[in-house]
Formats: sequence, C-alpha cells, structure tokens
Amino acid sequence: MFDTLLGIFGVMALVPAAVGIYGVIAYSVAQRTHEIGIRMALGAQRGDVLRSVIGKGMLLALVSATLGLLAAAPLLKVFAATLEGFRLHSSAIFISVPLLLLFVVLVAIYIPASRAARIDPMEALRYE
Repeated sequence: MFDTLLGIFGVMALVPAAVGIYGVIAYSVAQRTHEIGIRMALGAQRGDVLRSVIGKGMLLALVSATLGLLAAAPLLKVFAATLEGFRLHSSAIFISVPLLLLFVVLVAIYIPASRAARIDPMEALRYE
C-alpha cells in the first residue's frame, strides 16, 4: 500500500517537473535566439546547436541526479526505521528512477533544442 502511494505521488511530481524543465530550457533558448542565429550564420550546423542545448541541460540534470542519489541514500534507513511497512528495495530502484528522470529531462530538453536548431539565421539576427 505504501509503495503504491509513493509511486502515485512520484508520477504526480514527474509531470510538473517535466513541464518546468521544458519551460526553463525554452526560455533559455528564446533568450539565446540572437546568439544561436549568429553561430548558425557563421557556419554552425544544426547538430552543433542541438548538441549545445541538450548538453547544457543534461549536464545540469546529471549533477542534480547525482546530488539527489547522495541525499537519498541515508534516508532509506531512516524511512525503514520510522515508517511501518517500508521495505528497503534492491539497487534496481536506485538505478531505474534516476534513469527514468534523466529520460524525461532529455525529452523535455529535446523539444526546445530542436526548435533552436531550426532557427533561420537571418530571422534570428533581426530578432530583438
């Protein structure tokens, strides 16, 4: 019962987190439209722009996932000692949840990154 409840709350938290990440990256790309247009006008390929935006977003996600795992490890024993019915799970949970989160982050980042890669350099240079 407790596991199911935690799973439901986790999924409910995942959706606004993905929307928030999408919003932050989309705003960042919108702020960098002029810069991206200049880079593309000087010869940057669409793949370069895509890698740049995805790389910066995934770096933040990897650092966040690492910090989250480091913070969660000692809490397992606290939960097991204080919450009735809580079981310590295998390391599969500790591996699969961050991987799921990183996948969701990658999807949320890919949408604005692909939009940035399709920017017309001349239109971006006129953008203010």
